[in-house]
Amino acid sequence: MADQIEGERFSGEDWYGEDLAGRRYAGCEFSGVDLTEATSAGTTFTECVFRNVKFNASRHADSAFLRCEFLRCNLFETRFDGCKLVGSRFHESQLRPLRVEDGDWSFVSLPGADLRGVTIRRVRMREADLSGADCEGATIVDVDLSGARLGRIGLVRCDLRGSDLSALDPRDARLAGAIISPDQAMVVAGALGFELG
Repeated sequence: MADQIEGERFSGEDWYGEDLAGRRYAGCEFSGVDLTEATSAGTTFTECVFRNVKFNASRHADSAFLRCEFLRCNLFETRFDGCKLVGSRFHESQLRPLRVEDGDWSFVSLPGADLRGVTIRRVRMREADLSGADCEGATIVDVDLSGARLGRIGLVRCDLRGSDLSALDPRDARLAGAIISPDQAMVVAGALGFELG
């Protein structure tokens, strides 16, 4: 296993297409780093800060970004497969089009995020903060949103089939054209106070 790099600061570096497989970073800061088309596999970032970092078209598999901060980053066409982003926070970052499949994004903070058209499948997002996020036209399928903060969320024309909607208050969300299953419809109806016979 690679030695862990701790407390380093990387500024303005060109890591275009870099293979980050197996690297371990803790408490590091990445400022203005170009990670366009970079790849990671089994890579771990713990409590790192990414500021103005380009993740464009990068691919991440079975990697972890634990309790990290993403400030004004660009994740255009970034893909995460089986990754853990538990407790990470996104601020003023470009997140579309983003593709996330499998993995654990519990406690992730994405308030007010522009997530229109993103794809999120089979991901654990327990107690994530998606308040005020715009997910119009997104695919959010088989996602565990239990305990998530979903106030003022926009889910217009969003495919939500198979996702846990127990934390959703339909009166505090934009839902026109959202796609759900009959079982989910019962959950939503219950949240509105209907007695189901």
